[in-house]
Amino acid sequence: MKGWRARIGFLVPPGNPTLEPEMMELAPQGVSLHFTRMHAEGPAGTHAGQEERNLSQVASVPECVKLLAMVSPKVIAMAHTATSYTLGQQREAELVAQMEALSEARFITAFGSVLAAFSHLGVRRIAYGTPYSADMTARGRQHLETCGLTVVSSGHLANVRNIYEENSERAYALGRQVDHANADVIFLSGVGMPTLEALQALEEDTGKPVISAASAMMWHALRTAGVHGSIKGYGQLLEGG
Repeated sequence: MKGWRARIGFLVPPGNPTLEPEMMELAPQGVSLHFTRMHAEGPAGTHAGQEERNLSQVASVPECVKLLAMVSPKVIAMAHTATSYTLGQQREAELVAQMEALSEARFITAFGSVLAAFSHLGVRRIAYGTPYSADMTARGRQHLETCGLTVVSSGHLANVRNIYEENSERAYALGRQVDHANADVIFLSGVGMPTLEALQALEEDTGKPVISAASAMMWHALRTAGVHGSIKGYGQLLEGG
């Protein structure tokens, strides 16, 4: 039987080619991963239309959750960070409660996973980087601050044609760009930009913990499913188990 330790489901934005490879790269033995795509209209990965795509994806979540629930996962993760910036705390909490009742599985979000990672690491002063537009980056910063965190530095990648065309080298450069002497942690938002290959190098070169939405989401999903252990090579959050 596959998934004899745990089965984890992911709700994926329809145009995202990054998430499945990065999550499978992190999956421990005995953990099976299952994916379904949310619905959204319009071009994928562009800054234009992101808010509209976020809202249409949320509308499709119940039907997607019903599909994933058929494989009996312990955890279902909504794998899109900026959707939380659109929803806000209260609407996200309501969505989580509704989807747990619908699926009889734990339901987590990428951003909720980031908050859990911050709490676990004991950090509150954030250096925040994104591949988003300036407006969406500002919304994310405001959301972090609404959640009681202090954003000491923030920035976004320049000249992004499509988030899904970005790479780990650019993610590394973004982390160095937003790093700040007063930051406890560097946070790279978004699961569409590849980040896993950059995390360890950023930690070595900045001397502080570095998390991405992707690394935090898998860490939180595994812990929520009761799977513990060290995943080396992706920064201290995952290495600590």
